[in-house]
Amino acid sequence: MADQSVPRTITDVAVLRLLAHPLRRRIEEQLRRGPVNATSLAQALGESTGLTSYHLRQLAKHGFIEEVPELASGKERWWRTVPGDRRYPAYTEQTDDMRAATADMTRHNLAELVELYETFEREAPGLGTWADAFLFSRATIRVDLKQLREFFEEYIQLVQRYGAPSDSDDDRKTVLLRLFGFPEI
Repeated sequence: MADQSVPRTITDVAVLRLLAHPLRRRIEEQLRRGPVNATSLAQALGESTGLTSYHLRQLAKHGFIEEVPELASGKERWWRTVPGDRRYPAYTEQTDDMRAATADMTRHNLAELVELYETFEREAPGLGTWADAFLFSRATIRVDLKQLREFFEEYIQLVQRYGAPSDSDDDRKTVLLRLFGFPEI
């Protein structure tokens, strides 16, 4: 598996569009839950096996997922996500096409976030003490660009520290975190 602490800056517009594709985003969501094959993925998403197989191959071609050989059986291929720190060039370094693709991806990210929160809100009554895991913070900081970059790097290090896999079978659950910031206009 790739070293997730090394940032990968994505500059290829085609790859940005690949990541913004609605079905591929749903595939990545399923992969966050664990390995899948094209058949189980097709059933979960209500799509054809051929379509899910194609999209899995595209994600693998660009290094976002990889095969899990120990789960393979005959022609059946299993896939898992490749954890990583995906980055995008600074706005001022992007072409117009990159800006459009990045903006499209960001809109999809925000829409997904709203859907995920609405699901949490509906299911919270049945989650027991895990319903208390909703974290919310609104903050304003006053920084220069160098300090903002330092803040972001410290955040990423914290996520990587707590996101490290564990062999123990404990009471841990996947917790979705999102950080976004932008200057007040």
